[in-house]
Amino acid sequence: MIREMKSQEYRLLSDFLYEAIYIPEGVEAPPRSVIDFPELQEYIIEFGNRKHDKALVAEIQGDIVGAIWVRIMNDYGHIDNDTPSLAMSVCPRYRGLGIGTSLLKQLLQVERLAGYSKISLSVQKSNYAVKMYEKVGFTVVDENDEEYIMIVNL
Repeated sequence: MIREMKSQEYRLLSDFLYEAIYIPEGVEAPPRSVIDFPELQEYIIEFGNRKHDKALVAEIQGDIVGAIWVRIMNDYGHIDNDTPSLAMSVCPRYRGLGIGTSLLKQLLQVERLAGYSKISLSVQKSNYAVKMYEKVGFTVVDENDEEYIMIVNL
């Protein structure tokens, strides 16, 4: 089931933020404290207190197994002050089952109905999620050595 994240569940975003960090094969995961860096805290700090904050979760048998959220923020995927940036992750054991795609499609619909014209994100070039983003309509608008900046027009 995909539903809106409840305000009392916003604390879970720190766990999902950590899970959203792409770890290439053979690379050791960073310590959990990495999410305390200001550039990562931007994704979750005081979530729900900004006008454009929106989050959905995927729930299976009462357990939240995935989250997707947007906010207008100066993050890695920032393109302008009118475009929400997206972050998402699915718990490792539930990946590859279509949950991420379902979360993504639902969020795009919610944001379209809310009047947004586009959404942006940043993704590591080697991340398998690039294909998922492309499948739902995201296109690369900028890049550096390691990452793509992608947008989808709603």
